[in-house]
Order: sequence, then C-alpha cells, then structure tokens
Amino acid sequence: MLRQSIAVLLCGFLSIPLAATAPSSSDDQRTIDAIRKSLLRLPSYGVFDFLAFRYDEGTVTLSGFAYALGLEKDAVNAVRRVSGVDEVSNEIVRLPPSPGDDRIRWATFYRIYNDAFLSRYAPGGGAPIWHHRRFLLTRFPGMQPFGTYPIHIVVRNGRTLLVGTVDRDSDKTVAGFRAREVPGTFGVVNELVVPDAEPRKP
Repeated sequence: MLRQSIAVLLCGFLSIPLAATAPSSSDDQRTIDAIRKSLLRLPSYGVFDFLAFRYDEGTVTLSGFAYALGLEKDAVNAVRRVSGVDEVSNEIVRLPPSPGDDRIRWATFYRIYNDAFLSRYAPGGGAPIWHHRRFLLTRFPGMQPFGTYPIHIVVRNGRTLLVGTVDRDSDKTVAGFRAREVPGTFGVVNELVVPDAEPRKP
C-alpha cells in the first residue's frame, strides 16, 4: 500500500484535501470517503462544530472543535467502524460551556444565515432562519442548528473562527463582516475557503 497522509476538512458535503505525500490507492480512497461520510452523518454534528481528520496508512487522527456534547466520542466510534481503519487518535478540542460564547454563536449565526447574500447557504436555499433562540438557550443549553451548513461558526473565549467553504471571495468577505458586527466579539479569524479560486500571483 502506498504511504500517504491526507487531511480532510468536513464542510457540509464538500471535503478539502490539505496535503498528500503520495497518490492514494483505490482502497485508501474508499476508506477516506467512508470516514468522511460517517462523520457527516453524525446526528449531533452542527454549525457550531467543525471536524477534520488525517488518514495515514490505517491510522486516523481526528481534529477540529466540538460544541455538541458527546460529539468527540460519537466521532471516534463512527470512524472505528470504518473498514480499513486500524487506529483512531482523538485531538478534537472540546469547547467549554459559556453563556457569553453562546450569545456570540447565535448572534453570528443569525447575521450570516439571514444575510441577503449568504442566506442561500442555509438548508432550504435562502429561507429566513427563524429558530426560537431564547427557548433553545434557556431550556436546552448546548443545542445548536444541525444539518448541512457550509459556513461553520466556532467560538472560543469570545473569539470567532469561520471555517468551511463558500462559492465566491465576496461571500467570504461578507461573512467576515457579519461576524465582526456581533457586539462583544474579541476577534474574528476568517478561514473560509473558496475551492475554485485561482491562486494569487506573488
């Protein structure tokens, strides 16, 4: 089997290979695809989480951020069941409970997914997001919108990280502006990726 190391970010249905030391065999590619699908199908995986993994000759290293309770354990168990996986290492960062961070998460979510230019990224393709935020936060702390959200919102200690994929550079820029508009946010790092964007010339 060819030695390979490949990292994959889970952004809705799209995965982005970050690095590969050698082309993968067909068996390796099937394993990678199965890992990706198993993680995307986790019922607790939502817009405030972000998962990534690295595959290297049967060893999977999970990374990213987990907001949902139990997501790390569910991810490890799901990957262990994939054919071709021999060992799983868990490096997922658990996001601690924080009312302040929860406020930033929800405010950022509404600003991004109700924006006229970005609402098409929400499930349903542009329908306004009208979740009962106050009810969710008071009755069920830790809840979040689940489903396929290409723009993931990771908040930790008042700082926001945007990760995922968008169609255009302008969408990436608008998402960053919307996140920075949220009061109380200490900083925003915009790591959204435009897959088809041409590399900038030096």
